[in-house]
Amino acid sequence: MPRRRSARSFLWVVPVVWTVGLGLWGLSRQDSVWRDEAATWQVARRSSGAIGHMLEHVDAVHGLYYLLMHALFGWFGSGTTTLRLPSVLAMAVAAACVTHLGRRLSGAWAGPAGGLALGLLPAVQFYLQEGRPYALVTAGAGVATVLLVTALQGRAGRRQWAGYAVAVAVCGLLNWLSLLMLAAHLVTLVWVRASRAVLVRWAVASALAVAAVLPLILFSLGQAEQVSWIPPLTWHMLIGPGVLVAIGALGCLVDRPRAGRLSASAVGLPLLAVPQLLLAGVSLVKPLFLDRYVLFSMLGLALLIGSALGAAVRALRPRLPRASALLVPVAVAVALAALLPQSLAKRSPASRVDDVLAVAADVRRMKQDGDAVVFVPAARRDTALVSPDAFAGVRDIALAQGPVESGTLKGEEAPPARIRSAMLAQRRILLVTDAAAVARPVSARRDEVKSAVLKRYFTEVTDIQVRGRRVTVYERKPSR
Repeated sequence: MPRRRSARSFLWVVPVVWTVGLGLWGLSRQDSVWRDEAATWQVARRSSGAIGHMLEHVDAVHGLYYLLMHALFGWFGSGTTTLRLPSVLAMAVAAACVTHLGRRLSGAWAGPAGGLALGLLPAVQFYLQEGRPYALVTAGAGVATVLLVTALQGRAGRRQWAGYAVAVAVCGLLNWLSLLMLAAHLVTLVWVRASRAVLVRWAVASALAVAAVLPLILFSLGQAEQVSWIPPLTWHMLIGPGVLVAIGALGCLVDRPRAGRLSASAVGLPLLAVPQLLLAGVSLVKPLFLDRYVLFSMLGLALLIGSALGAAVRALRPRLPRASALLVPVAVAVALAALLPQSLAKRSPASRVDDVLAVAADVRRMKQDGDAVVFVPAARRDTALVSPDAFAGVRDIALAQGPVESGTLKGEEAPPARIRSAMLAQRRILLVTDAAAVARPVSARRDEVKSAVLKRYFTEVTDIQVRGRRVTVYERKPSR
């Protein structure tokens, strides 16, 4: 008996170690940081007061995450490890939650199989190493789901329900679209025909969580312009989620779900499908359909995959007991081999649209004393904010007020006429912009002025494109 318990404990910890290992593998992505992570990096290095000032104007939805990263940067210093390790550890917690749910709902092998499967899912591998809050939300959703299942099995008291409310609220404060998990949990409650007492307690806990997040929701709606770049929903965008839901549904059939029975299907399928369907519905009114907003739904997919593998082990055990014990390890090895090209790709700088550190290194090498710099669009100033040393001695002539003073991500630029005058007074100007392959047409009036002045009064002498970014050196044409 002690030996069996020890083996079970080992199986429980394997998915956690596995996920941490996948996260640490290529964590620095060849020392690259892309634009979304650059926002985390430069905001986290501000004072808490400056972060609060910025949240009044922009990115309030990520306020809790920025404050957390500010604390971690203060304790451990800024760098790619500090930036991404919280996501690695959070996803390990999520794997532990899937393992716990699988074992409780579908048997001993389903838990480790689901926990191992979570780390291999392509979306999870992408955000496993991302300096953004989505892995933390996934961990919180996993904890909340474990507490819900505990309640449905009759083992939850006030502390567990309080923990559920706190977990959901923290997820909502990290990204309030994560509150879509409540709809998934409600479907589970209806599916298993939960008692009235459980429904009432869930409703109270959910209401408290929503009430805690509601001020953030209302305030951040005033900053909705930030997500205006998200494209309208199309059928093409639904293909990927549709395939995942179909895979989950197949796993659900293996589990043989029945109404009124608590099972992996009753928990996993709603968690996988409901948030994605609701987000698609919301996106018909306001485009918001991005996979990262419902990354936590991958918990449901991993749970269903684990349940299917667990069922396969049980079916094989009577005839081939030794082979049944190897089924999950072999399936994981095959999946790892099949996904290896994609895993390697997600750990390369090319997996993201750009790299702010690479272009900063080019500026450091190409700059000369007295040079000026302009950014098109202004958001590309993030490379200077993340690597200020690379821009030492180079004057940002379009900037009127810095990001910290203005409470913004990129600062406030001067009026177009003033930018034009400042540019005409320069001998050499460095332009930092997007590489041609990913650049969007110039639309802002300030950017149009920058481009027009460079084209008419300056000559391009050096141009380098690297990892989605571009730095071009211009010298003033001789006056006629």
